[in-house]
Amino acid sequence: MKQKSNVFLPKILGYLGLLPFVVPTFFLFYDYHHLEMWRHFLITYAAIILSFVGALHWSFAMLLHDLPQSKQRWSFIWSVVPSIVAWIALSIPQFYSFFLLAAFFVLNLIKDKTLSNIVELPNWYISLRHNLTFVATTCLLVSGLLFSTGNVMFSI
Repeated sequence: MKQKSNVFLPKILGYLGLLPFVVPTFFLFYDYHHLEMWRHFLITYAAIILSFVGALHWSFAMLLHDLPQSKQRWSFIWSVVPSIVAWIALSIPQFYSFFLLAAFFVLNLIKDKTLSNIVELPNWYISLRHNLTFVATTCLLVSGLLFSTGNVMFSI
């Protein structure tokens, strides 16, 4: 018998987890004197979360018994790729980090959607991942574009 999952908790935790994306992005527009700090906060948190969403595929590979063996193998392999990318993002100039992290959040969402076509995931999972990825990626892209232009709208 399939156990009914509590949808509220993962959703509230997921949406609260967007605050460290949104807050630094907001302050990049208003706090000119601390731009480096806000960029650092955003990039390091994004790297941590990218590692987290990649690691979900390790769990999928272990726990989804309907997953074909070849897909299981690729899920294990894929699960470590986002962590390596996150590490690279923390090691390269910040400008490139924003775009690298954004690209891999989108790529990880695509991997999640592909997996959901093969096995049954909770019905709320893909829509939640889509919403979270959209906000996180938007914050990273806006911050990267802001970084590239050097514009700050208001200074505190």
